[in-house]
Amino acid sequence: MSALAEVAERKASKPRKRRGAVTATTPATPPPPSGPPERLPYLLDLYPLESPTQTRLSPFFEALHQGRFTTTRCRKDGKLLWPPRVVCPVCHTAELEWVDLPSTGRVYAFSALLAGAPIGQETDLPRVVGLVELDGSPLRLFGRLLGIDWRECRIGLPVRVEPLTLADGRAYYAFRVTQ
Repeated sequence: MSALAEVAERKASKPRKRRGAVTATTPATPPPPSGPPERLPYLLDLYPLESPTQTRLSPFFEALHQGRFTTTRCRKDGKLLWPPRVVCPVCHTAELEWVDLPSTGRVYAFSALLAGAPIGQETDLPRVVGLVELDGSPLRLFGRLLGIDWRECRIGLPVRVEPLTLADGRAYYAFRVTQ
């Protein structure tokens, strides 16, 4: 008898251990944080740094603070770029201009985030995220969808861009359902 056959025979002759019953448990919801929001380490911070000393894309964030939604367009080949860039990925020129984007669009696709929120956002569930097709633009942008329960979200719902001010004063954007 081969060594492999002997091992298989020994395994087959051993009684199998029974496992206990599997039970589902619901994890406890953590209490809401008290006091000012904790500053996360840079590696875990989901929102970009936005001052002119930290990024050459600071005009995007300045426009958000003013309530405008912008991106860059290449002056050489006319390509509209998202996310905003400092160099055109097509012709590799740095000759870009800032242009305003439409502030309205429609939900093209969506998903609900029911668990597994990023660090610091655990209490902000469930939430809806989606791909939005901007009116009059070739762009489809990903972002959070506000103002609707995840069970009622549908493709084609009208949305508008909503600039957000984070707890530390930085700006970002989301889309608010307008129906």
